[in-house]
Amino acid sequence: MFSSLRIRNYRLFFAGQVVSNTGTWMQRIAQDWLVLSLTGSATAVGVTTALQFLPMLLFGLYGGVLVDRLPKRPTLLVTQSAMALTGLALAFLTLTGHVQVWHVYLAALAVGLATVVDNPARQTFVSEMVGPAQLQNAVSLNSANFQSARLVGPAVAGLMITGVGTGWAFLFNGLSFVAPIAGLLLMRSRELHTVERAPRGKGQLREGLRYVADRPDLIWTIVLVGFVSTFGFNFPVYLSAFADDVFHAGAGSYSLFNTLMAVGSLAGALLAARRGTARMRVLVVGAVAFGVLELVASAAPSLWLFALLMIPIGMFGMTVNVTANSSVQMSTDPAMRGRVMSLYMMVFMGGAPLGAPIAGWITDAYGVRAGLAAGGAVAAAAAVVIGLVLARVGNLRLSVGWHRGHPVVRFVPRERERVAAAA
Repeated sequence: MFSSLRIRNYRLFFAGQVVSNTGTWMQRIAQDWLVLSLTGSATAVGVTTALQFLPMLLFGLYGGVLVDRLPKRPTLLVTQSAMALTGLALAFLTLTGHVQVWHVYLAALAVGLATVVDNPARQTFVSEMVGPAQLQNAVSLNSANFQSARLVGPAVAGLMITGVGTGWAFLFNGLSFVAPIAGLLLMRSRELHTVERAPRGKGQLREGLRYVADRPDLIWTIVLVGFVSTFGFNFPVYLSAFADDVFHAGAGSYSLFNTLMAVGSLAGALLAARRGTARMRVLVVGAVAFGVLELVASAAPSLWLFALLMIPIGMFGMTVNVTANSSVQMSTDPAMRGRVMSLYMMVFMGGAPLGAPIAGWITDAYGVRAGLAAGGAVAAAAAVVIGLVLARVGNLRLSVGWHRGHPVVRFVPRERERVAAAA
């Protein structure tokens, strides 16, 4: 489960991300709270979130082109330093009492612009640290790292905001980048699996898109992730409505739902690390299970049953994310990896903001149970259809049988079936 941590360079990277991810979650909570306290407007909070994620939607593909041209470690040193300065600037303005809402808007935009390059650079740098044999394990542990910070960061931020104020949460985030920057500086260059960088030239963005379009395994994996993210991952809309409108339990139950989902996501990431390989059948089955569980949760009669269902939903959602991420990376030419991963992250991160208004409209018009059921149904149906398409492209058929008293479902080559029949 933790085999990639035996590699010194990745161990330094992982330790730095533990600290940095916790600070990032703290800043997200503190940032929203500060905007709300300055303006009293939920719309202003939404604007802040949009400013942070809009650059990835607009410029994400260009970020991938840059990442393929640039050396990964120096690039990450620049992006991580830029995000550290943003946190420290917000801390200074807040602690001195000079902060205004436009400062927060500008900081959110700056973080978003840095993320355009930082995200694909971090994704592709993992393969340079661990090599192809440990890539699935390292991607899974990165996800586990992120989910652990998702559990710890908001709780610590809440205590810090209540005890000493939002400025100190920003300060912690700014200083937390010392850990990943130090880890990058301490790495041994000779132990990196560096790849040849793409030369500067025209048409590299189109070249990356053509590369994905010509690879059915890549394009359909990204399409499946897009459907699941857009229609199935709108939990801020669904969970808050279930807490208030369905179970009438308030903010405490909303926090409980998110915590249990994070626990499931952490378990899913660790199980993916243990599997060691990224198989398409795991991706398809995981997406089907994720959608079906959302359908079941939409009809849950009690708060506790709904809350417990958050654990397997989080686990299968993370299975989809980790399996898709690692399979795309492992099957992509290293010279194209930055562009392909930027497209993947743009679809994955951009899906939920695009799907949230649709989920909100269904919830307002027909109720939150209908909204969650619709999201789960679309995710499951997309997984089934794309699974059948991939099977047809690969000349496979679905095989259902028994092995040692257990049902076995898998795709097998049609040629193998004909040979077995002839024998």
